[in-house]
Amino acid sequence: MRRITLAAALAALAVASASAQPSGTITVMAYSGIFEENYTAAVVEPFKARFPGVQVTYFGPGTSAQMLGILRSQRSSPQIDVVIMDTTTAAIACREGLVEKLSPAQVPALDELVPLARQSGGECGPAVTFDHFVIVYDTTKVSPAPTSLKALWDERWRGRLSVSAPPNIQGLVLTAIVERMEGGNYTRGVDKAIAKLRELAPLVQTFNPSPDGYSLILNDQVTFATGWNARSQLYHDQSNGRIGVMLPEEGTAFQINMINVVANAPNRAAAIAFTNWALGVEAQTTFTNRMFYGPTNARATPNPDALARTAADPRYRDRVIPLDWNDIVQVRDTWNNRWRREVIAAGGR
Repeated sequence: MRRITLAAALAALAVASASAQPSGTITVMAYSGIFEENYTAAVVEPFKARFPGVQVTYFGPGTSAQMLGILRSQRSSPQIDVVIMDTTTAAIACREGLVEKLSPAQVPALDELVPLARQSGGECGPAVTFDHFVIVYDTTKVSPAPTSLKALWDERWRGRLSVSAPPNIQGLVLTAIVERMEGGNYTRGVDKAIAKLRELAPLVQTFNPSPDGYSLILNDQVTFATGWNARSQLYHDQSNGRIGVMLPEEGTAFQINMINVVANAPNRAAAIAFTNWALGVEAQTTFTNRMFYGPTNARATPNPDALARTAADPRYRDRVIPLDWNDIVQVRDTWNNRWRREVIAAGGR
């Protein structure tokens, strides 16, 4: 038998490794604006450096609902390879077969995730970021810094509130928090929340902020707005502290973004490689440091200052309401309709 030299064996291994590398082009569909800017720098560009044979096109519609509509319209001929969207719409996409079921054999990083990240995605793709609900406010007009959600019901702020109503996920989270604030439990109904939000409606300037509540504050159009912590922290820094961030003492809830490989993706191999990268230690650590989203990989090592400004901070864990998003998906349309008929209609705007 002819002996294979060490040099020949290493050469053969190099050829095999090169051939296993994904190549071609993938389209990643995720949020636009400030998320796109930071996710591209923290996750997409390092992925391209690690896999130089793959080109990544980033496509950013405005909302998860729009992303779901795009996936439905392309069902017979997908143009998207990877999608990042909120947990409620991701659950619908999974149920409708628009995204793949994933296993650790395909995506090894799945075994590195915290349990909630895996549970949130069911059989489909897991959580790629954790965030939480906050109230943002104009620090040049509000002093001392508020600590309670009840500050919104102050008559001084009539016409100076921005509240993102359902189907925006912020509105769903706000409903659950207000129900608890009023002594109820969203799993048994939201009558108390709807009644309290109806009282708030006349003080609200907009239930559909455009482009977003943060910009409305900076443009001096509102004083308070509903928001998400990660973006709020970034805007706080960029505005030299004008945007204040309040985690209400009445509670908060996680907003979870999921990552999924689209069913029948044009470039499945590269899509799976990107998904594994996005869930891996390096990408999770870098994105938390850059944009204050809580990491879903248990092995991620963000710097302590960044971690302290995320939903993963131990100081806030007792305030987090454990929402079951699978249940909320079932009542989402009912809550949406009640908001339109009973809350928004009471605003008279």
